[in-house]
Amino acid sequence: MGRRRHEEEHENHERWLVSYADFITLLFAFFVVMYSISSVNEGKYRVLSDSLIDAFKEPTRSLNPIQTGETLRSIQLNRDAVNPPSGIEHGIQEPVEEEFEHTPGEGGGKEQEQQQEKADQATDETAERERQQRLAQLDEIAGDLEEKLSPLIDQKLIKVKRKDNWVEVEMKTNILFDSGSARLAVGAIPILKELGEVFKNFGNPIQVEGFTDNRPINTPAFPSNWELSAARAASVVHLFQRLGVDPERMAAIGYGEYHPVASNDTPEGRAQNRRVVIIIAADSDTRRIVDLTRATQARRQSAGTEGGP
Repeated sequence: MGRRRHEEEHENHERWLVSYADFITLLFAFFVVMYSISSVNEGKYRVLSDSLIDAFKEPTRSLNPIQTGETLRSIQLNRDAVNPPSGIEHGIQEPVEEEFEHTPGEGGGKEQEQQQEKADQATDETAERERQQRLAQLDEIAGDLEEKLSPLIDQKLIKVKRKDNWVEVEMKTNILFDSGSARLAVGAIPILKELGEVFKNFGNPIQVEGFTDNRPINTPAFPSNWELSAARAASVVHLFQRLGVDPERMAAIGYGEYHPVASNDTPEGRAQNRRVVIIIAADSDTRRIVDLTRATQARRQSAGTEGGP
């Protein structure tokens, strides 16, 4: 009896916690299931709804069959074989008009081509209008340059020439650079400023060309006349850029000694060949015309020198 009473005194009174934990677990599972049932996937629901509508929707019916290109032609030929037209019974073959399936992309492609042609035509017309405008501006540019540079033109230090597609300003290098140098002289700055003020008011392309005589040069800065002529042209371009002329409009080219305008046998001829020429063009294509003109002048000068005494 004492042993049994001792076991009853140590009986576990926390067994209810096991049942309570099971109940909480089942309750949690119940709410999870309820939540999953109440959540609706809108995308899947919409797909299911559309599928049901399409399934129960009555399609539109037509009494006439749909004609589709070559299939229709084969059906028509078989029908003619069973019931030939009246002309075939008497040996008269009537021409059969072939029906071809229309590809939806063909019409759209033609429309796109027409639209592209119209856009290209509009672009060409715009470019031509701009070219004509710049051609008309060349007269105004030439007039402004002649007015601003008239003292130097009278002294025959600068020439302003009006061509069909460009204006040409030719300057002697002795008013721009010292001998064998590409650094602008102090007296050249005011002259080029007058030019820059005119160029800022127009959008025409500008090409600056440097020329030398045939006397060789070999210095660390200028191994040949190529470098000297190109550096002189670049110096003029840099000054125009500092004066506010758009650099995208300009180009610097060095021709060296290979495009003379006079004979290099005399000091006077060499002085004429040492020059900087500024081309104000109507458009970018004019540069090719100028290059061809330069080549023609060089050939003529070379032929005249060789044929001389």
